[in-house]
Amino acid sequence: MRVAWLAGLALVTLVAPPARGEEWTHQYTVKGRPDVHVKADDASVRVETGAGSAIDARVTTKGWRIAPEEVTITGSQTGDRVDIEVKLPKERSGTGNRSIEVVLRMPKEADLEVRTGDGSITVDGLQGEIILHTGDGSIRATGLSGRLKADTGDGSMTVRGRFDVLDLRTGDGSITAAAEAGSKVESAWSLRSGDGSITLHLPEGLGADLDAQTGDGSISVDKSLGVSGTIREHSVRGPLGPGGLPLQIYTGDGSIRLSGL
Repeated sequence: MRVAWLAGLALVTLVAPPARGEEWTHQYTVKGRPDVHVKADDASVRVETGAGSAIDARVTTKGWRIAPEEVTITGSQTGDRVDIEVKLPKERSGTGNRSIEVVLRMPKEADLEVRTGDGSITVDGLQGEIILHTGDGSIRATGLSGRLKADTGDGSMTVRGRFDVLDLRTGDGSITAAAEAGSKVESAWSLRSGDGSITLHLPEGLGADLDAQTGDGSISVDKSLGVSGTIREHSVRGPLGPGGLPLQIYTGDGSIRLSGL
């Protein structure tokens, strides 16, 4: 019996070889401000910044081949706009132990849009208009400056930077955001979670018209932020500092905390 079991194990080992990994790389050179768009069916995406005007793109697969019948990668450039698309076959079998990672290294001053069906997104050090979307995965964006719009169907979100516009949404997960000195509410800010706590750190002197609500949870606001108006257990409405444009915070189930930076 033991010999038969060992023979069967050896057969399984021979039939199921370790997952392969493949890599695709390309470099794009732009003359002006880069405008980068990444679309991926299911992949994690990581964006880093560096010196120079080049955009270095790398796609690494594990358990997938880069081939017409499996993972296909399309890259194109029109002037300063770069588009990268990573597609998987419509019919997939046995996706366990398979993964795809997209890594970009690009100039600090640039605009970026990333959309992935399933995978985390990480962005660091970018200055510009940034749009991030994942159907299922966490988002981490730090060292930013400019306008940020980010949403995930299911995952936590951590962001930090100097913001002019902030629009964060998660269907299920917590949000932790820090708006650094120099941030201003140029148009309405919005932070929403279907189910999760929201923590927002704000710099001294930021003005907005605050509307914070939770379906089930408490709200705490540091006195240093100078909020006045109507303050209840599950809602706070009124001017923040000198007042200004709307700052809306909502969670269906979770606590809300506003504090100084």
